[in-house]
Amino acid sequence: MNQSFEHYLKESEKAFEGWDFSYITSNGRMQDSPISWDYTDLIQKAIKNSTSLLDMGTGGGEYLSSLSDLPSFTCATEGYEPNVQIAKNRLEPLGIKVFQVIDDNSLPFENDTFDLIINRHEAYSPKEIMRILKPGGVFITQQVGGENDKEFNEWFNVPESEYRYWNLEYALKECDEVGLSIQMAHEDKVYTSFQDVGAIIYYLKAIPWQIPDFSVENYKDQLHKVHQLITENGPFKSTCHRFIITAIKNK
Repeated sequence: MNQSFEHYLKESEKAFEGWDFSYITSNGRMQDSPISWDYTDLIQKAIKNSTSLLDMGTGGGEYLSSLSDLPSFTCATEGYEPNVQIAKNRLEPLGIKVFQVIDDNSLPFENDTFDLIINRHEAYSPKEIMRILKPGGVFITQQVGGENDKEFNEWFNVPESEYRYWNLEYALKECDEVGLSIQMAHEDKVYTSFQDVGAIIYYLKAIPWQIPDFSVENYKDQLHKVHQLITENGPFKSTCHRFIITAIKNK
């Protein structure tokens, strides 16, 4: 049920914590249309053959803690300082050590440490992946492509994302340059549906790289127009650009 614009502005004061969008996804206010692979299924199958695991960009540890049969040696990294303690509180009681990482080009692990590295929507250095993977180790990453949510940039009249170049072709070239052997690669462009302007505000506050100066105050007029658009025509839809790569470090 649509609420008033003022209701959504008041709601926008709610803080985002960890990397958990359930506040707007569990009730269908933000919905991604299906993509052609199941990231979790791929990860769970790979875990069966792994004795050591690294989760890059764990957020608040929400996703990693939801996986089953984790190897006894499992680690996680996180770059966003407010999330680090949240992740530690969630993961360290499970025996998972959390490392704060500032520089993707300098990870705090020895050579040949992990036989499985997973990465969901986190930046990475292919050279570092190659260094810390064991021979025969597997790297699985699902990435957000550079055309993701481009409609927001258009709607709010701000420059397109500086990462617009980021796509499957570019990422595969980087992997090839360091010697990672590609086993599987797919790319999808579907859409994300927002049922109300409150969900849009909550979402954009959580991803400041999309519209760096985003705030309700800066974009109140445009947000009111989005509210009217949704009220009259239904959900606001933006591009959901995803790609996935599974790569192996040859023995």
